[in-house]
Amino acid sequence: MNYFVLGRIALTAVLGWSLVASSLAQAPPSTSTDPTRNTSLPPSSVETVVLPESVPDTIEPLNRMVYSFNKGVMVGMVQPTAKVYRRVVIKPIRIGIGNFGRNITFPGRLINNLLQAKWSGARDETYRFGCNTTIGVAGFFDVGTKWKIPKADADFGQTFGQWGWKPGCYLMLPIYGPSNERDALGLAADTAANPLTYVAPFPFDVANPLTYISPYTYCAAGIMYNNLSDTVDDYVRVARSEMDAYSELQYAWTFVRENRVADFQVKGKPDAASLETLESVFFTFQDKEFPGRGKTRSVLIPATGRRLKFTFWLQPGKAPVVYIVPGLGSHRLAEPALALAELVYRQGFSAVCVSSTFNFEFMESASTTELPAYMPVDVHDLHVALTSINHRLEQLYPDRLGPKALMGYSMGGFEALFVAATESTNETPLIKFDRYVAINSPVRLLYGISKLDEYFQAPLAWPAHERADNIENVFLKVAALSKNSLTPNTSLPFSGIESKFLIGMAFRLILRDAIFSSQRRNNRGVLEHPIRKLRRAPVYREILQYSYQDYLQKFLVPYYWTRGIELSTPDSLEKASSLRTHAAGLQANPNIRLIVNRDDFLLPDEDLAWLKTTFTENQLTVFEHGGHLGNLSHPAVQKAILGALAGLRLR
Repeated sequence: MNYFVLGRIALTAVLGWSLVASSLAQAPPSTSTDPTRNTSLPPSSVETVVLPESVPDTIEPLNRMVYSFNKGVMVGMVQPTAKVYRRVVIKPIRIGIGNFGRNITFPGRLINNLLQAKWSGARDETYRFGCNTTIGVAGFFDVGTKWKIPKADADFGQTFGQWGWKPGCYLMLPIYGPSNERDALGLAADTAANPLTYVAPFPFDVANPLTYISPYTYCAAGIMYNNLSDTVDDYVRVARSEMDAYSELQYAWTFVRENRVADFQVKGKPDAASLETLESVFFTFQDKEFPGRGKTRSVLIPATGRRLKFTFWLQPGKAPVVYIVPGLGSHRLAEPALALAELVYRQGFSAVCVSSTFNFEFMESASTTELPAYMPVDVHDLHVALTSINHRLEQLYPDRLGPKALMGYSMGGFEALFVAATESTNETPLIKFDRYVAINSPVRLLYGISKLDEYFQAPLAWPAHERADNIENVFLKVAALSKNSLTPNTSLPFSGIESKFLIGMAFRLILRDAIFSSQRRNNRGVLEHPIRKLRRAPVYREILQYSYQDYLQKFLVPYYWTRGIELSTPDSLEKASSLRTHAAGLQANPNIRLIVNRDDFLLPDEDLAWLKTTFTENQLTVFEHGGHLGNLSHPAVQKAILGALAGLRLR
């Protein structure tokens, strides 16, 4: 599971927001020249950041097919049976089985620590094995951890890497998952070093020796299943919520298995706003079973002829309903969306989650446009989808839906405010909301675009000869952190350049997915590489070279020019992408509530000042710190979120 988190650049995956210019009012049909040949938008930076290469995926089509098989096993076999297994086998016993499995493989760790000349590691593992085997009853109780004896994990794949073997081919192994030729051979050696491999066969049929399955096979499979039972739900959720979890896992594996040790020394001045933004990773659902309690249904979107999925948690009786719209690119099952759903559900509200208009699920099922980012179309599509979902829920659960609130965070908050500002002019059939809650919404999207591109280019501040190593070290830090349990008290070891780059990188991956999804449905000929289902690496590398500014120039503006909408001038984009355009509609709606942070890097001082003059003190809550979404795990912020829903409860 941690590998998937790393693949989305672990600490920034949950941000789920992007700032892509969008038009708030349709301009007259253009009479200007084709913007594909003439655009007044400023050009992108010539120099750009070069990302570290992953282990070559030379057999990508085969690997993707194996990954699909593994995903099918997890979804169709492990997940449904694991629910029963967790009910029958209580958690302390499951933990004990996992402890036993690790303890029994001590010989392999000892050998590899010695082969890698890690004498202290060999000593610590020997101490742990002795304590856990005796006092810990064959390892079922992890006495070593209780006594604070360090772990020293080591395997033959790491040993081969220590000896200089650089992997040259990425492999997706059946059941075992990501690997490479070095680690695959190491896995075979690890199996040979496992004592269970040599357990005497009993019973053993001499006449049919090939029918014998060793105790090692049964035991190893049982321990693997036991360990998977507690993580399979997260695995499936992430696999479903990412457009291409395979590519992220493949890239992440490069740094997870890199022989180089991360340098955690923070070189350079930290940046409070971006560092606090990374703390958004701490905002997650508290009850691990909560996502599984939600029900997923779908509604037909007449304009597209496709069905859009949504996930909901209804209270037993009639209750207010909170519709949650995540940040740009985020899926309805993303952790912050689920965390908000759990937060409001615990307080007696029903919750409904939909995917972002910039997410592949919404784009492919409910979007009436080829390219997302033109706000009148995007928000209308969202509003239509929410209306259809509401009608469907009323049919399924009559008399269960009370007052309705629309809650969005980041770009979802911007869209919620857009709906609120145009409430009086909305079409009658569309759903009306009793409350609009926007969390960390931006005000001017063009400003945000410049910050996102600037953050991705942050490593250019490093000397050119140090840049590649420093970028790789950032990823190694994230890989190391992803192997541990992060808590709000965890100090994130990143400089200002590093934290900005991680944020920019996360949003660049969001843009990659959006471009690929849109061009897969209708290739407009901008990309040079072919778009293939099973071999995506070349086109992904090309897409990652596009900035958000490039997206505007080469994709969005030309597309809308063909539809008679002029977006190629800076003035038109600036006017179209600012909430200030709808100041009157926002001021006229008393049901709006906003929660923002003063040091949000997407909210400059002049925009915060505008919010203060546009909304009353009862509507606007300002926290001094938190960056962008970085303080959502704080009790005071959660209290403010719930307070924004005050007055909706049934009497």
